[in-house]
Amino acid sequence: MTPHPSQGSARPGRRDLLRAGAAGLGGLGAASALASCGSAGSGDSAPLQFWQFYAPVAQQEPELLAQSEWFLSAISRWEEAGERPISPVFIPGYTDPTNTRLVTAFASEAGPDIFLISPGDFLRYYNGGVLEDLTPYMEQEAIDDYFPEALATRTVDGRIYGLPMEQEPLAIFYDVAAFEEEGLSEGDLPTTWEQMLELGERMTGGERAGLVLETTPGYYQNFTFYPWLWQTGGDVIDARSQRPVFDSPPSIQALQMFQDAVRSGAAPRTRPANGDIVSALTGGYAAMWQSGIWDVASLAQNAPDHEYGVFSLPAPPGQESVTCLGGWAWCVNARGRDPEAAARFTVEVMGSMTKESIDAGVAWNGLAKGNIPARASVTEAIGNSGAFENPVLQQFRDEILPTGRAEPRFPPVVYKTVSNAIQASMLGGEDAAEQAEIAHGALESYLETYEGAPLL
Repeated sequence: MTPHPSQGSARPGRRDLLRAGAAGLGGLGAASALASCGSAGSGDSAPLQFWQFYAPVAQQEPELLAQSEWFLSAISRWEEAGERPISPVFIPGYTDPTNTRLVTAFASEAGPDIFLISPGDFLRYYNGGVLEDLTPYMEQEAIDDYFPEALATRTVDGRIYGLPMEQEPLAIFYDVAAFEEEGLSEGDLPTTWEQMLELGERMTGGERAGLVLETTPGYYQNFTFYPWLWQTGGDVIDARSQRPVFDSPPSIQALQMFQDAVRSGAAPRTRPANGDIVSALTGGYAAMWQSGIWDVASLAQNAPDHEYGVFSLPAPPGQESVTCLGGWAWCVNARGRDPEAAARFTVEVMGSMTKESIDAGVAWNGLAKGNIPARASVTEAIGNSGAFENPVLQQFRDEILPTGRAEPRFPPVVYKTVSNAIQASMLGGEDAAEQAEIAHGALESYLETYEGAPLL
């Protein structure tokens, strides 16, 4: 899943939005509080509100203008057809951990009509009963046009409650100059955890971090942790039984790897260069950095001449590389001013087989954002055109994307439990096996009384 508002940086990243997941109402109380949400001005003729994190043009840096203008163009086409007006509302710090504006708005019966959420926050709103079912507004051909892994985390019992804009796989970015200084080439790129950590240690020195892994607790750190867990054959929840499976050798192995990365000195305890991958790679503050496809655009826009590359996430011996697929989705408030109009707008832009909808997907993923489409028709339309002339984008599309799994849609309590285990193991130096056991017990207790959609 993306430039958005970040801490102390004018050029925000997807990481900063996903850190927030359990903020606000949080945990067990979220569903009940959201369920109290009612219609906000039902029956009036006021413009529908579309809350999102792409700043109005006047407030953006130049490289983000195309993304803001894409939203404004979609709204203009809708309104020019004589439909109900839509007002884009930019929310600073949209999901910052201290920003509870979205959750509070729903709890006070004043939620937006249309809004963006990541897979990690889906169940907070679905279980709260505020998501409009978009299935009746869609053609079956359009539903089938979505890649299953992109749509799965927004679907419950075959009904669709959010339309993804994109897919955002993770990989390791590396600085070519740093590798050349060490006499290394593409043939030396690590393919196993051991090789990655050894190389991280070797390339750490002075102000340079060898390998940057996310260390700040939040949805984003969990997002970056899941593929390492999956590569071991482990998981948090078993999809079939819906029961926790975290107290297991694979989970311990993944937690131990994060701890070993920091303890060995291969990875720092905090992200360098104020958390900005562009400044870190161009300034010599990082040799390798785990991040996602969204940073290809960041580097192209802000350091077009800097030489870098990416490689698939290394795997344990005998295992295959796996990545995690993020991406934001449009959702509609079932208790908003006009759910029917909001749903039609959402489907017309994001989920129709019309040329306009497909072209909008091409413009977003191929031009404004530089992401992997969530739909086959959009992927085909982009093809190998100039929109993906960047060889790194082609590598993400052709090599890394096929190894992806959908980002889990765990509710806040599950997310926080896993986050605690990561933090205690990685930065607290606690025994990984004990942390896996503690987390597993907490998950079992929570799921004993959990009522809501399947977690996977």
